Amino acid sequence: MKTVLFCILALLAGGAPAADDARVLAPMPPAAEANLRGEMRASLLALNEVLALVAAGQLREAAEVAERELGRSAMGKHRSQPLEARPGPHMPPAMHAIGIDGHRAASDFARVAAGGDREKTIAALPTLTAACVACHYSYRLR
Repeated sequence: MKTVLFCILALLAGGAPAADDARVLAPMPPAAEANLRGEMRASLLALNEVLALVAAGQLREAAEVAERELGRSAMGKHRSQPLEARPGPHMPPAMHAIGIDGHRAASDFARVAAGGDREKTIAALPTLTAACVACHYSYRLR
């Protein structure tokens, strides 16, 4: 398993040259790109925490993290910043919609996990990451 993960990470790190990358380029001002990249790294940490909590059977705690860090409660983090630092207004509309769908899905997951049913929570995990996969598979910043 570790070998497979290493191979996947190596491929992703090397990546295809931008000319061969079929994803849609979503250029942004540097400040907006920096904010978006920081938000994505924070989202990965939150997702990892949610997964660890679910694995440990701490479903209500997983629900709290999912809502606070990934759900609707996490929307609008940059709204008080200048326009050039806000990622949302610079995204293609479909990309922005995927992001909003991701926040909604995280809130939906949080509601399921808060119910305390482990099987339902585990079944809901793919909905937690579907928007992430869709966006990263469809769009790039560079």
